[in-house]
Amino acid sequence: MRLLDRAREWPEVGRLRRAGVSSFGISGTNAHVVLEQAPAETGPGADRRAELPVVPWVISGHHQEALRAQAGRLAAFVEARPDTSATDVGAALAAGRAVRGHRAVVAGASREELLGGVRALARGEG
Repeated sequence: MRLLDRAREWPEVGRLRRAGVSSFGISGTNAHVVLEQAPAETGPGADRRAELPVVPWVISGHHQEALRAQAGRLAAFVEARPDTSATDVGAALAAGRAVRGHRAVVAGASREELLGGVRALARGEG
């Protein structure tokens, strides 16, 4: 048992890795949890990066002009990164961005279709 005072690697040891985490409160409260390495995913569904048949890209802004500007920035970002997955972009937009008062969703079956919709939105056509 060692007290960790900085981050360190958790090396593979040939078996499931486990760690105990304890907390001792000033008022006498004690808590302990045992963490165990998650099993490796195999079989159907193990590839979480699989592309979806139709992907939504959710875009929002404080006002209409901000929404169009955000769409323009998104198009430029995706165009500059040709290897970026449309599904990954959709997931990041849905889970990692704040929702503002003006919203739009561009849905498409391909990266090019999505980019076309986002460019149209940026031009005020959507």
